[in-house]
Amino acid sequence: MASGDGDNKSSNRLAAETAQLEEHLEGWGEVMLAADRVLRWEKPWFPAVMMLGVSVVFLLIYWLDPSVLTGVSCAIMIICLADYLVPTVASRMFGSNKWTTEQQQRFHEICSNLVKTQRWIVGWWRRLFALKEEKPKMYFMTAVSVLSVVAWIGQQVHNLFLTYLIVSFILLFPGLNRHRLITKYVGMARREINKLLKQKEKKSE
Repeated sequence: MASGDGDNKSSNRLAAETAQLEEHLEGWGEVMLAADRVLRWEKPWFPAVMMLGVSVVFLLIYWLDPSVLTGVSCAIMIICLADYLVPTVASRMFGSNKWTTEQQQRFHEICSNLVKTQRWIVGWWRRLFALKEEKPKMYFMTAVSVLSVVAWIGQQVHNLFLTYLIVSFILLFPGLNRHRLITKYVGMARREINKLLKQKEKKSE
């Protein structure tokens, strides 16, 4: 019963947080649905267009070579403009009569996934601090090792190019996941590794 009550409370909390996010992002509904279609590759040419846009943006940043302060200021300014203009423009372009039940359901799913992702990040953050309290030596060794690898990668790869790769992967991930390409290639890599291990075992025998 206690487990069932906990699950019900968690579900109710998830539903409440999702409803709150839906209300907050109501003006972004049509834009989010359009972005969702692109990110999930509903058309086969969407990935190419998306990567072209990302490449143009990063080439523009490389060409202009702004300072850190200028780049941060411009990014925040674009976010503020989008936050002000998008709901206003969307409300004029798209009427409520065009908002179908299917679109509302998909918008609900997007908001629910965003809440779940936020919870997942917070959960891992809490686990990290729990590890720090329970096993400080393991926490220290893990943190130092991971940060050392990240620092070495950052030293070997240009900052802007590394950011480009990270942003590209994040944008491509929903489509890769939907088409199960990540699972496919991870499975192929595992099979190849297992073959190599078996060959080594045979040679050692």
